[in-house]
Amino acid sequence: MFEGFTHTNLTANGVGINLRHGGSGPPLLLLHGYPQTHVMWHKVAPPLAERYTVVVPDMRGYGDSDKPLAPDGDLSVYCKRTTANDQVEVMRQLGFESFHVVGHDRGARVGHRMALDHPARVRSFTSLDVVPSQAAFENMDADLAFAWFHWHLMRQPSPLPETLIGSNAKFYLDFLLERWTAVEGSITDEAYAEYLRCFDNPDTVRATCLDYRGVALDLQHDEVDRGRKLECPVLLLWGSDMRKRPGWQTGKSLDMLSVWRERAHDVRGKPLDCGHFIPEERPDELVAELVEFLSECEG
Repeated sequence: MFEGFTHTNLTANGVGINLRHGGSGPPLLLLHGYPQTHVMWHKVAPPLAERYTVVVPDMRGYGDSDKPLAPDGDLSVYCKRTTANDQVEVMRQLGFESFHVVGHDRGARVGHRMALDHPARVRSFTSLDVVPSQAAFENMDADLAFAWFHWHLMRQPSPLPETLIGSNAKFYLDFLLERWTAVEGSITDEAYAEYLRCFDNPDTVRATCLDYRGVALDLQHDEVDRGRKLECPVLLLWGSDMRKRPGWQTGKSLDMLSVWRERAHDVRGKPLDCGHFIPEERPDELVAELVEFLSECEG
């Protein structure tokens, strides 16, 4: 995986960040989601590197990046603002003052906060299969709560979720990957082995629970920015196959395009025939959509 990419570790915002980078052209930052690592981009990063300088990190708390402690439950350690600051510093150290951002799942929430906090840095933002946290929590219904059971579990006080998930991390990981995938065989054996290696680690379970608890602070930050719209162009892509995940992201009342158009001036997008893991389930379609969008953004 990631043939031709350079593997390195940078200290950014006081935290060690594991990453790969390769290619040439305009800089493109790819941010993974839960419960995965940067490996989720292994099908799309190489073809994108033919046109762009592609950077694929493990975010703090995930993969082989550092998993700092959060003294006294300090939510700022894993809030999206802090994680976004990590990645802005990573890109600065690699020589990029501005760049395109593509985020999946948690990575999209980090990218959204990054575009709000650092508008001069983010040339464009692509969100994969995510409704903004504020919209989701303010419109939480039974369907969305069922689909987001892991949010409500992982936000519980320590050590409840850490103990339950950690008692059989492989079982929990396998359930999530199977439940959220619609295209059979899309997660390769090599990628799965990496996900399991990284997830079956008490420090990862602890850190990712802290990441989800951080939404309490994320929502405070979102409230301050209520009504403020992103200046950069935004592309939305989401999985339309909901057979195994009814209620995912939107519940009964939300519409993906509408909620993002309340938060950005220039929004376009469409569904893809797959489940949650778009970069692995529909890699060729994703690359084509990104190339078209980013080419327009570069003008």
